[in-house]
Amino acid sequence: MTHSIDLSLDDPVVSLGLREYLSAVAARLGVGLESCTIDCDLPRSAYLALDWRLDRFPGRDLALLWDERHGWAAAIETHSGEDLIVLSYLGGESVVPAPDEVARFVAALRADDHTAGRPDPPAIREAGPGLAEELRVWS
Repeated sequence: MTHSIDLSLDDPVVSLGLREYLSAVAARLGVGLESCTIDCDLPRSAYLALDWRLDRFPGRDLALLWDERHGWAAAIETHSGEDLIVLSYLGGESVVPAPDEVARFVAALRADDHTAGRPDPPAIREAGPGLAEELRVWS
């Protein structure tokens, strides 16, 4: 089930933590929460629309995708309304890296740094229990 950013999940720590974390990432990237959506089904995921395009894909809007297994990925919109095309995954040890780290990832992609991120989805964690602990600092 997809919700606006004012969501309610079974676990209030996850609900508040995820909302606050996405708010911090969005603010760091210069966009507001109105650019975010969250899917509460497992695995939980989020979409963050950005106001940029990459030089190598001038006709496609850039977005960030987040999910509780792989963390952040940069993707471009398609013209046909199909699934987004993932360009790179941030990777790392946590699915909730610091907003500055997410911003550096996006800045590297915008600078056409092909070494930014990784091409395959990292297996950072399993979906479900444990996300609250990672988000507790944000709740």
